[in-house]
Amino acid sequence: MQIRTAIGPKESASLNSQALRENFLIEKVCVPGEINLVYSHYDRVIIGGASPTTSALELPTYPILRSDYFLERRELGIINVGGDGRVKVGDEVYELPFMACLYVGKGNKKVVFESVNSATPANYYLLSSPAHQNYPTRRLLKEEASPVEMGAVETANKRTIYKYIYLEGIRSCQLVMGLTVLAPGSVWNTMPPHVHDRRMEAYFYFNVPENQRVLHLMGEPQETRHMWVANHQAIISPPWSIHAGSGTSSYSFIWGMAGENQEYTDMDPQPVDVLR
Repeated sequence: MQIRTAIGPKESASLNSQALRENFLIEKVCVPGEINLVYSHYDRVIIGGASPTTSALELPTYPILRSDYFLERRELGIINVGGDGRVKVGDEVYELPFMACLYVGKGNKKVVFESVNSATPANYYLLSSPAHQNYPTRRLLKEEASPVEMGAVETANKRTIYKYIYLEGIRSCQLVMGLTVLAPGSVWNTMPPHVHDRRMEAYFYFNVPENQRVLHLMGEPQETRHMWVANHQAIISPPWSIHAGSGTSSYSFIWGMAGENQEYTDMDPQPVDVLR
């Protein structure tokens, strides 16, 4: 597990492109045959992927956690962005097709990831945060996630938002998680942008066509920076930073938050005319 320390807005404003990527971009999330994780000091979240191929992968614990098992003091959100898969939690097996979500609560000792077909393997995006109590393990399919249409063709940001883990959906201690699918011809996400000092956020981009990229914007509204992001790469977004982007084609992304509260609408909007 890689460890990323937290840095502030003044330090981030002075970083060049390579240093920005080293601090905030996770370039390899889905590694075939591996569980690949990053521990961030922003709200102690763990971000990563599990990509089983011919063999199942069991979620281990890590020295930095000082725990007997991974979920001893944590909760976990899982979204499949690959072929059909199944996740075993204890003795229960949950089928997870493309874009399905599984929440696994604190106290579950064994989590195992599998692909139904190794020729079209599953790719599980993982987001974990500290937890103080146990909520039930629950699966939610994309069709059950009460999709909400937002944006418009005229502003190139027509999109569908699927909310999975939040106060009115799957209950958790502090994890909030869902995904957004941009319509063909739309490229802008989270615009106008916002910040929320009460919680950090992580973005995972998928459905980005080969040889296309997403220009991810971060930083304070008056001191923005950017990174070019490819398919199956993730961004660590600090609480003080905006998180928006525009692609060279349409794409999808998973958003996840942890911190002070779980209010989906808790955000401080930043009008476009204040951006620099």
